[in-house]
Amino acid sequence: MRFNNLQMPKPMVEHSPFVKRMGHMMLMTGLIGLAIVLTLMGIVWAMSPGKTAPFLGEDGQVLVGSLSEKIYVEINGEKQGMFIKSKDLKNPVLLFVHGGPGMPEYWLTQRYPTGLENYFTVVWWEQRGAGLSYHPGISAETMTDEQFVADTQAVTRYLLKRFGKDKIYLMGHSWGSFIGIQAAAQTPELYFAYIGMGQVSNQLQSEQLAYQYALNYYEEKGNLHMVRKLQAAPPGMTGALSPEYEALRDEYMHGAGIGTTHEMKSVITGIFLPSWQFREYTLAEKINLWRGKIYSSSNKFGLWKTMLTTDLAEQETELDIPVYFFHGQYDYTCAYSLAATYFDQIQAPLKGFYTFENSAHSPLFEEPEKALNILVQDVLSGENSLADKR
Repeated sequence: MRFNNLQMPKPMVEHSPFVKRMGHMMLMTGLIGLAIVLTLMGIVWAMSPGKTAPFLGEDGQVLVGSLSEKIYVEINGEKQGMFIKSKDLKNPVLLFVHGGPGMPEYWLTQRYPTGLENYFTVVWWEQRGAGLSYHPGISAETMTDEQFVADTQAVTRYLLKRFGKDKIYLMGHSWGSFIGIQAAAQTPELYFAYIGMGQVSNQLQSEQLAYQYALNYYEEKGNLHMVRKLQAAPPGMTGALSPEYEALRDEYMHGAGIGTTHEMKSVITGIFLPSWQFREYTLAEKINLWRGKIYSSSNKFGLWKTMLTTDLAEQETELDIPVYFFHGQYDYTCAYSLAATYFDQIQAPLKGFYTFENSAHSPLFEEPEKALNILVQDVLSGENSLADKR
């Protein structure tokens, strides 16, 4: 068949100049948006070499006897990652057990330097299912608080063997204090001392205290919009927080200065965006940081619910090692008053409670000089002379 004389029909309607201009504008807007996305991805990629920087001496050479590494270790059948930082490997080992569940904290040191590496071989372990230790194939059956306690003890034994130590120091923060104090109580022979920062005690009661504090705070500030949002989303009185409260929790806590830090007003600008600037994660590891956070906090594992429904004052009150609590007076993430009451109930050979007047939930990051002074003067010396309560 031949189609030489075939003619296509003419369009019935021609586009007006206005429509054409709108089409060009939409195209240009899309291209500009794509260019912005690609540029941002390029910037994040450039900020993600994923390498640890060595410690250098005054001569510009690697400091003799120092260590700066990112490694993976088989812990109870699961490959788990950690950063180890030390300016002198002869210093004692400090294992930091992060919060969450599922929120590693070493990357925060890029914005909030702690100085721990000057006095300790500090180990920033990233727990099962979190950060460096996240992968989608983790067995759900192992995501229990008992497993995390066992992992803490297994990491400790690895460190004892690797660095030739008889004992190490253990610091737990928030969720990390929930599993850390249990590990210390069960295996005191592994530790010189336990340090709880933002120490968990009765978390459900803490949420109720935070809610009441926030209602009063926003009423005094005249923020009636937030007051109405809070009134519509009470936390509840049982072992499960209401979904409405959970959705509002970060916003109201940080807005009132009782969240991660006293000065942090938003988890987006204070946590989420800075995490993408951390240079010792690769881009894939940054993505896994947030995948792990979502994974570990999933209701199907019940880690958060377990912490909510456990009263440590009824479970862990006797430790055979010195116990130190570091707590910000503005902390309602894990309420200051409850931690102080819990501290009074603990029986230990030596105790020290330290109030950080300018901090909320993270005194080590908010007031690092004071925290280091306490660690050096009291904790390393086995004393409590600087403590507010003993």
